[in-house]
Amino acid sequence: MPIRINREKYYRSAEACRIAGTNKNTFFRWVREGSFPDVKQRDRRGWRIFTESDLARLKAEVNRVNTI
Repeated sequence: MPIRINREKYYRSAEACRIAGTNKNTFFRWVREGSFPDVKQRDRRGWRIFTESDLARLKAEVNRVNTI
């Protein structure tokens, strides 16, 4: 379930990856390897939170990889 901060909707890593059709390990590997730019927003614990545009970028990357 997305969280709301200042009327903005954000998704945690696990939820964003589930929606995009990949898993967290794959996402973290892409970030580590530099093939996917990391998200800019973090919550107060330092965990990544995805905006709608971050989620759209992740979905596009998953679709790109799946069509190769």
